Amino acid sequence: MSTLDPIVTSAMCIGCGLCESIAGAPNVQLILNEAGRERPVTRNPLSAETVAAVYAACPGVNVNGLEPERFSTEDALDQVWGHYAGMWRGFAGDPDVRHRGATGGVLSALGRYLLKSGRVDFVLHVSADPENPLRNIHTISNTPEDVLNAAGSRYGPAAPLRDFIKILERQQPFAFIAKPCDINAVRNLAKSDPRVDEYCKYLLTLVCGGASEMTKSWDLLDDWGLSEEELTLFRYRGYGNPGLTVAETKDGRRFETTYMDLWEDENKWNIQTRCKVCPDAIGEQADIAASDVWPGGGPTGEDAGWNGIIPRTQAGIDLLNAAIRDGAIIIDKELTPRDMDIFQPHQVRKKKAVWQRLKALRSTGHPALNTSGLRLDALSQTNEVIENAKEYGGTIERVKAGKFSE
Repeated sequence: MSTLDPIVTSAMCIGCGLCESIAGAPNVQLILNEAGRERPVTRNPLSAETVAAVYAACPGVNVNGLEPERFSTEDALDQVWGHYAGMWRGFAGDPDVRHRGATGGVLSALGRYLLKSGRVDFVLHVSADPENPLRNIHTISNTPEDVLNAAGSRYGPAAPLRDFIKILERQQPFAFIAKPCDINAVRNLAKSDPRVDEYCKYLLTLVCGGASEMTKSWDLLDDWGLSEEELTLFRYRGYGNPGLTVAETKDGRRFETTYMDLWEDENKWNIQTRCKVCPDAIGEQADIAASDVWPGGGPTGEDAGWNGIIPRTQAGIDLLNAAIRDGAIIIDKELTPRDMDIFQPHQVRKKKAVWQRLKALRSTGHPALNTSGLRLDALSQTNEVIENAKEYGGTIERVKAGKFSE
């Protein structure tokens, strides 16, 4: 049993891949297991120094708020939504990017703009595996066209950080687009590795509803009577907002379902356990976070596509202003945190619930995330006593039922 195992067995691992990068692939390797989760397997003994470095950076151990030195000069603070330099509704200036990207295509547009403007040499992000399009791989886009070809949401396991140390060794400026937990891992690493701030110039994220296990996708293939080996394309979202989920096969068949039908039943989301106690699904450590902006939290049909855009750092607001000036991003409405509450009510509920969930884990002796700077205790105090008791007691029952173990 390796010394990294407690992160996995306590269900706090999210499969970001940073441990593989820190320890080296010959020593630690991420494997997709039968439960549909990417998890590290230790191949060789690890030094105490390596283990300590992994634990310090791991987003299954430490999750923090934005460091004050990164605040923008326009910094404001909301108890739910954290530090921000403004909130707007907008979309990609290029209609094709807006159509093909998830929601309004803002993250794709920003990635393309960073390359076009020469601010970075490449963009590190996630795309469909060309050899198995149901699955995700980390990829490097060197051109705006590369970014567009990888546009659209990718659900299921993804390990964008498995080569991160090697990427830093390239000594080139780059941008990173990924989930909030992946961004948190990079910020954690920056505390001990100055190359992160030197070369990783922009951290962009989505407001995250949770990372599903691969079982969610396997279940859909089962419904369609398909195997992974038959696929030539699997698109979860995009080509519209939210766009259809589409599979195409080697023999020319096409299968599709709506976003609403795919995600309507929350009991079948197959979200990873770490996500259920995530203290920062809204991307508080990113330079810019982008969200869906459906009133009530879900779509009622197709529309042209808009994003909520939340710059949080000076780098983020400077980038957004430049992208607006040059037409890469179009802004059509200013938003407030209370608007975001309406668009993302589930994020508000989770943010207010997490403190009691983590408190319950600790009370049972179960490992829980270390957090700071996220206002979780104060938010918990805005709940009714019965709400907090329900979150606390429910988490303890789930621990007893073995739902916080792997």
